[in-house]
Amino acid sequence: MSPGVIAVYPGTFDPMTLGHEDIVRRAAALFDRVVIAVAIAHHKKTLFTLDERLALARDAAARCGNVEVEAFDGLVKDFVQQRGGKVMVRGVRGVTDFDYEFQLAGMNRSLAPDVETVFLAPAAALQSVSSTLVREISQLGGDVSPYVSPLVLERLMARRAVN
Repeated sequence: MSPGVIAVYPGTFDPMTLGHEDIVRRAAALFDRVVIAVAIAHHKKTLFTLDERLALARDAAARCGNVEVEAFDGLVKDFVQQRGGKVMVRGVRGVTDFDYEFQLAGMNRSLAPDVETVFLAPAAALQSVSSTLVREISQLGGDVSPYVSPLVLERLMARRAVN
């Protein structure tokens, strides 16, 4: 573990998946403190409200003693720097993710040269899991229980019952 290093794991987390949780656990083992930064995401139509996404992320964070959850708005580099972060954690499932994330990392490096981007891959069994697919499968009546925590599953089922 690197002494005193704060890492920020930003995302929309709509919803938090087991893939996200796996990345959180891996980051928590590498860094002194991890902040899950839940994007307010004005530009996206989210299934869950910000408060719901924060609650689901806090449930996942409770399993790791050095992880906290906060909302953020605006440029993630500003959030990272305001929290004293030195690392931005990004999950990468495959080549498509890597291409996009590599471009983001390059842009973030030019905006905040003192912040490193670290790519972490989830466990092999979780590499096909995405929030988008989980939302779509759930809304169409499919079983997403292998991909999300029991609390997220409960919230997805409740949301599906309303729609």
